[in-house]
Formats: sequence, C-alpha cells, structure tokens
Amino acid sequence: MAQHTPPRTGPTLRFLGGADTVTGSRFLVETASTRVLVDCGMFQGLKVLRERNRADFPVPPGSIDAVVLTHAHLDHTGYVPALVRDGFRGPVYATAGTTDLAAIMLPDSGYLAEEEARRAAHHGYSRHAAPRPLYTAADAERSLASFVPVDVDVPTAIGEDVRFTLVPAGHILGAAGVRLEVAGRTVRFTGDLGRRHDPLMHPPRPLERVDVLVSESTYGDRRHPQEDPEDVLADVVRRTAQRGGVVLVPAFAVGRTETVLYHLSRLIEAGRIPEIPVYLNSPMAVDAAAIYQRYPEEHRLDPAALRRMYALARLVRDPDESRLLNVRGGPMIILSASGMLTGGRILHHVASYGPDRRNAIVLTGYQAVGTRGSALLGGAESLRIFGQDVPIHAEVVSIDGLSAHADADELFGWMAAAPHPPQSTYLVHGERTASDALRARLQRTLGWRVRTPEHLERVRL
Repeated sequence: MAQHTPPRTGPTLRFLGGADTVTGSRFLVETASTRVLVDCGMFQGLKVLRERNRADFPVPPGSIDAVVLTHAHLDHTGYVPALVRDGFRGPVYATAGTTDLAAIMLPDSGYLAEEEARRAAHHGYSRHAAPRPLYTAADAERSLASFVPVDVDVPTAIGEDVRFTLVPAGHILGAAGVRLEVAGRTVRFTGDLGRRHDPLMHPPRPLERVDVLVSESTYGDRRHPQEDPEDVLADVVRRTAQRGGVVLVPAFAVGRTETVLYHLSRLIEAGRIPEIPVYLNSPMAVDAAAIYQRYPEEHRLDPAALRRMYALARLVRDPDESRLLNVRGGPMIILSASGMLTGGRILHHVASYGPDRRNAIVLTGYQAVGTRGSALLGGAESLRIFGQDVPIHAEVVSIDGLSAHADADELFGWMAAAPHPPQSTYLVHGERTASDALRARLQRTLGWRVRTPEHLERVRL
C-alpha cells in the first residue's frame, strides 16, 4: 500500500483538475489509509492550462494507491503515462473497452508529442532550445502494464476502506461513471455523460441515490440544436462537392469518427450526397474501428451497419499516403484527428486546404477555449500551425448535434430523475459560464446544494 499523510478531518475530495475548465479531469479521494485518483487527464486548450501538465503532480505519484478511469478520451486518461513514469505503481482500473482504447490512444499521444517536439526544434518555433514531449510513446507503452480491466456493476475494493463500482455512462465505447463507497458515504462521478438518443451509444444509466455527486457540465449552458445533423452534414457536403472542394472533418478518433461515418453512410445510401472519396486518415481511428466491432453489446450498431460505415472510407495509415492527400484536391472528404485541432494529421490538411474558399472545415463537437477549433468558431481568419500563420478562407461549419455529450436539458433531466437529491453536488468539466449556469438552474429549480469548485480545492466527504 502506498504511503501518504492521512487527512486530518476524515475522508476528503480534492479537485486536481477538471475544475474551472473542461479538460484535465483528476479527482483525488483520500482516507486515513488510501488515496484513489478518479481520472488522470491531460489539460488542453489555453496555454495557462496546458502548463499544468508540466507542473509537479500535486501529490507524489507513488503515494496514490489506485487510479480509476471513466473513459478513454485524453482529457480523462492522457496523463497516465507521466504518472507511471514519475513513480505511480498501483493499478489503473477501467472497463475492458476503455483499456483496449487506451492501448492505442496513449502510445499515439506520446508519438504525437515526440513528433511535435522534433518539429518545433527543427523549425525553431519553440521558446525552448531543446523542446521535450510531455511523455514519449515508450512511456505510454510501459504505462499500459498498469491497466486492470473491470466489469461494470462489479464492486472492487481498494485498500481497506474504499470500494468502487463502474456504471454505464453512454458517451463512447467503454465509458462508465464511478461510484465510490468510502467511510459510509457514496460518491458518484459521472465522467462524461452520454446522450439519451445517441445514434451509436446506449443511454447512460439513471442516477441512483448517492450522497455526493461530481458531475460534468460541458454543455451546462446550452442545448443541442433541434435540426437534424444529417441535414446539415448533407448540405455542406453537397455544396462543397459542387465547388470541387475538400470537406475536412476534424473528429475525435474514438466516438465522433464513428458517428460521422454512420451519418455519411446513411446519406450516401439514401442518395442525398454524391459518392465522392472518403478518407479516414487517422491510424488510431482505424484501430478503434476493430474495437467497436469487438464490443457489439455496448452500442446500437448491428454488424451490417458497422461494415457499411467502415467500407465507406479508405483507411489511411501510411504517412506518405497522408501527405499525398494534401495535393490530391477535391472533391473528397477527409476525417482526421484531432477533434479540436490540437494536433495530429488534420493540421497538415488544414494548412493545405484551409486557405481555399472552395473547401470546408466541419467541426463536430465541443471546442475547448484556447484550441484552434475554438478560434475557428470565433471567426478566426488565420490559425497558428507549425509556427506559421495559415490564412483560413474555407467555409467553417459547426454541427453541435453530433456531440456525444449530454446538453443542458439532458444533464438536468438526468439529475432531476434521481430518487433522492445528493447532499452535495459539484459541477466540473465545464467552462465557468457553463458550470455556473447549470448550478443556478439546479439550485433554483430543484433546491439542490450545488457548487462549482476551484482548482486544487479540497472538500470534506
């Protein structure tokens, strides 16, 4: 058992990330003998947030007994390789689906970090003489040995005084909420909450009776549009193809890529868009496709629908083939990570096709403040890519209806249906305006005791 200084006031919860921002989910539960970290995410977006990734972890990694992950997205898992490298030696618990996805996502994250550091050093656009990655692909590979798959609804003990159970959350394959039982109290973490009528994923499990709720609030101040996302996608593909242009879809390699492919396959089958080439240019997304086929019980798609989706796209693995796409020209559709334009092959495509008015960039999910995707939503006329200012004249379209996050009404409805109000609710994983809007609604309408915690704040359980 790892050693640490026990809290003096009984069990506590400390917000090491995910408070005052959408990314970097990290929640530390401490008892007299045990430290459990729920999620171990990477901060993304604004530089002041990204710099938190480089700071010393708030507690010695070796003092943490276990990590429990809600799902595989990097803002919930992306710091695991650094934690293990810096001394964490306990298990990393997650569902089998999350474990399989992390096995491709974390090494890919390390590889991209190394590649970016090499490029920055070569072209001299880093303020550091010898830029270093946050961690390497080798660090990530080594961290995978710490993962321990756990089934949903199976209570698992950590030390002598903590027990956790994973609860289906929708959102993406493998996603789960975490219910912690500690000192006679039940603490429930939502992770990212999926949508009730998501075309791919099953809805999240209803909220049970809990003492403390720690809920995401990404879309706490907005509703997803009522328009059919397929209609919006069809319109932008048709008009871009008529211009002979390229449709670029920055998509999260896990979850959003499958959603976009699903809608494109339906549109082509119905004859609503022309049959132009579709390229899936993300090795990670290609690997994730096989994982979705491995867990048919976790999503709504039958084998035939999955086959149609992946038969639609030409899978690109080779870097040379990826570079050729930049000179191929349209009409065509390219899906490539990352969804918020924070890195990956999509940046090369945006640098090549963003300056041309015939082309289109389709944003398909939440864009955290400080990311290039957020800048595009705000009307930016250029993006800083690989140390250069790239003019953006391509049409920019946002389709919020493709998001895998519950919106404000879905979050509120999920909480309002609870059999009993929690004694305390903490809203995390949202920009301040989103979290505060949901806080006010829960307090006014349900009379709940709700707070939006501060970064590094500690509360008693």
